[in-house]
Amino acid sequence: MSYAGDVTPSETYAALQADGRAVLVDVRTEAEWAYVGTPDVSGLGKETVLVEWQRYPDGRRNVQFIEQLREAGVQGGPIYFLCRSGVRSRYAAEAATAAGLGPAYNVVDGFEGQLDADRHRGVGGWKAAGLPWTQ
Repeated sequence: MSYAGDVTPSETYAALQADGRAVLVDVRTEAEWAYVGTPDVSGLGKETVLVEWQRYPDGRRNVQFIEQLREAGVQGGPIYFLCRSGVRSRYAAEAATAAGLGPAYNVVDGFEGQLDADRHRGVGGWKAAGLPWTQ
C-alpha cells in the first residue's frame, strides 16, 4: 500500500475529533459539492478542504492537485481523503504520500457509498453513517 491506509467514515470523524492537526479533504468535483453536498466538520471547529482530483466536466486529472492542497494549508498531520465512493480518494492519498504529505488516508465508501442492488448509492459512506453534512 502506497498510503497510510483505509478508514471508515466513522473512524475518520473520530480521528478528526481527536487530532487538531487532522484534516478532511473532499476530492470530488465542484458539481458534486454543489448538488450532492459536503461533509460538515464545523462542529469540530474545522472546515472540509475542497480540492478536485478530476476536473468537471471533462474528467481530466487536476495536475495542480498537490499545489492546491498546499495552498489550502494542507501540510503536516493526518490527511483524510474522501470522494463519492472511495476510488478517487485512494489515488489522492497515494499522490499526497508520494509528495511527502500526510500520513494520508483513504475514506472507504466515500461520501455516498457503494451501489445497492438497484444501482443506487447509499451502501456505506459518510451520509449513510449519519455523519454531519450540508447541501
